[in-house]
Amino acid sequence: MPKSSRRRDNDHGAGRTQEERRTRTRTRLLDATVDCLVELGWSGTSTTEVAGRAGVSRGAQQHHYPTKMGLVAAAMEHLLERQRLAYEQAYAILPPERRNVEGALDLLWNVFRQPSALALLELSVAARTDDELKPLCLDINDRVLQVILETFERLFPGTTLPEDFAATMVRAVFAMFVGLSLQNSLDGDAHGHQAAVLAHIKSVARVLVPNPPATPGEGSLP
Repeated sequence: MPKSSRRRDNDHGAGRTQEERRTRTRTRLLDATVDCLVELGWSGTSTTEVAGRAGVSRGAQQHHYPTKMGLVAAAMEHLLERQRLAYEQAYAILPPERRNVEGALDLLWNVFRQPSALALLELSVAARTDDELKPLCLDINDRVLQVILETFERLFPGTTLPEDFAATMVRAVFAMFVGLSLQNSLDGDAHGHQAAVLAHIKSVARVLVPNPPATPGEGSLP
């Protein structure tokens, strides 16, 4: 069933404060914007479509985000926070034996194929030819990269790689995954080419990055 057909919730429910209602409405609008970017692309995303998918009136949408650009700017911050949480939460639930560079790369690849990452990719590509969107998107990649670098440093504190080399290596992996995720969005890796590239990346990373030390009670990592 299309998201636009979802029944509108009662935002004036008992016990809900005005601030809670405002936050709930904004979150629904931002989530709907992400859905539109993934499913319809930048050109197909409109405030009317977003309001319909969010189940709110056009008046409510215009009250919170009067313009498409304002809505997308807020959605971008929403997406970046989603990305940060996705990396942290995904790694937190890994079994101890997978808490190594191969496991981290598998998780990174999985995150790159999620709607949040695809929406950010859509904005980056669209900004190339849209002068109004471009200023909003100039630092998208650097901001995502910063999250990945911070996560890498936290997960692998014992690495002997020079700081500048580690940052460049992560940037190279990021660029490669952007390209792979774009291809994956088109063909779903029907021929296994993306999986083959990922396997080679992991084999190189295994040599460069040592496994983190086991914490008490976890046992030794392979």
